[in-house]
Amino acid sequence: MSTLFNSISTSDPLDFKSSKGFDYKSVSHFLDFDKNDLSKIAGVSEATVRLDKKIPRQLALRLDQIANICSLVAEFFDGDPQRTQLWFHTANPMLGYVRPRDMIRLGRYERLLRYVQEARAENAPHVEETSTS
Repeated sequence: MSTLFNSISTSDPLDFKSSKGFDYKSVSHFLDFDKNDLSKIAGVSEATVRLDKKIPRQLALRLDQIANICSLVAEFFDGDPQRTQLWFHTANPMLGYVRPRDMIRLGRYERLLRYVQEARAENAPHVEETSTS
């Protein structure tokens, strides 16, 4: 699978989207982020953090990206939300014994996305080409 297309989840295994739109509260709750975490993640004032229709644009964009990373990981775990959540809350030796949720909190979500993309590429089924001579 191309790295380009390996960076976007093709499904919504954690039900972050509904008929009413994106549920930012679900993403925040899934990773146990509080207002302070959310303000740091998006680079906005804590006083402006809200997860309703008046969500700051920068926070909405960042939570969209974070939800995508969560969905990519959930796809690996066959959509299992408990296993996915456990992965985000467990120190990972491949990430310097940092919990993936903390990488996001510390502003290293792009590094986490690259790690997830690489892991998905390594675990993707390989299709052998056959020659038709």
